[in-house]
Amino acid sequence: MSVPARPRVLVIAEAANPEWVSVPLIGWSLAQALRDVADVHLVTQIRNRDAILRAGLVEGRDFTAIDSEALARPLWALGDKLKMGEGKGWTALQAVSAISYPYFERLIWKQFGAALRASDYDVVHRVTPLSPTQVSPLAKKCAKIGVPFVVGPLNGGVPWPKQFDAARRAEKEWLSYVRGVYKAMPGRGAMLRDASAILAGSEHTASEIPEQEQHKVVWLPENAIDPARFGKVAEPLDGPLRACFVGRLVPYKGPDMLIEAAAPLVAAGKLTLDIIGDGPMMEGLQAQSEGLDGITLHGWVAHDQVQDVMAQSQLLAFPSVREFGGGVVLEAMALGIAPLIIDYAGPTELVTNATGYKIPLGDRAAIIAALRAKLEDLCANPAPVALKGAAARRAVLNDFTWSAKAAQVARVYEWVLDGSAQKPAMHIGAHAQPDEETPYASAV
Repeated sequence: MSVPARPRVLVIAEAANPEWVSVPLIGWSLAQALRDVADVHLVTQIRNRDAILRAGLVEGRDFTAIDSEALARPLWALGDKLKMGEGKGWTALQAVSAISYPYFERLIWKQFGAALRASDYDVVHRVTPLSPTQVSPLAKKCAKIGVPFVVGPLNGGVPWPKQFDAARRAEKEWLSYVRGVYKAMPGRGAMLRDASAILAGSEHTASEIPEQEQHKVVWLPENAIDPARFGKVAEPLDGPLRACFVGRLVPYKGPDMLIEAAAPLVAAGKLTLDIIGDGPMMEGLQAQSEGLDGITLHGWVAHDQVQDVMAQSQLLAFPSVREFGGGVVLEAMALGIAPLIIDYAGPTELVTNATGYKIPLGDRAAIIAALRAKLEDLCANPAPVALKGAAARRAVLNDFTWSAKAAQVARVYEWVLDGSAQKPAMHIGAHAQPDEETPYASAV
């Protein structure tokens, strides 16, 4: 069939907000980037309306805000209680969202069903929620009327490493012990069956798609960089090797492991460390770093100012043991900072041997030992760090900007609109073949 050069796409992003971070910023950024490759109408939840208007979009022409607050507001209030603390109980929050989200899509169909039946849109693409636990009733309705439905990138549910079960309990992730039951949720099988393409944000998420639907799965990380928001280039301060950590100060992100590993090098004047972020571990980390003048605990820093602190470093030391995506890793790479990560889950799919360093997942003692050994090596021979950082920046500018992401999604649209086309394979990040890593050394 004939594929339009600019398909008309109804982009559904319940969370899409240019003034927030995390999932809402991903929803907003991808929806906006897709305007470069398609005629996009964004459908989002009404809580995002004012921020989108401030960003310059015109309501009715560019976007529609759906008022699902009658059900969403009380359920989100319940979700906040179930989180049992700021940033905790994510699985419980997703369980509550699973109740309210179908109502949001029901209202979308009520408003856009006639336009979809009239073929006013070539594709429907649900961008957020990112969670693979959230079913999408619209998939079945679109399949019945012959409009391709794309879902994703889906990501989440990375298993907790057995060595860090205490961290799981500290995060109040009680429901994660039985999270696998979501695969039997009513509507999940139908959504996957009726979708034309399933974008998987991680290898783990891709592996959880049933075998009979694997032919629809395209691997595509959900994170990317907006050079206008994160456009600095690292200019490390003179002196010893400088590393930074960015993230919420909670056990599974490992800031305490990093400080313990780095302490002898910091005390010897061979390493400095900037810890950027806040959280329940702050008081303990302050005590742990007492007397180590080379460690600075910055606390919370506004997102648009984080790069100013990061840009003083050559190395991102990020020993998180459970990251779905790894947005901070891409942010560091965009600055020309080489990442040092745990070889597990999202970050390891973004980093190659050409662009950073990986240490094996193990228990706490093993990670601390491996971190210390790697930091000792890098302090003794820091020259390769800058080379990897430069390669990391080129890799991000090549494949991990929102513009590049939109071009990748455009290939998926072409595929679902042309039944004879071959499913696109995304050879990016750690999924690049060995002979495909070399362009990172020369790409602009």
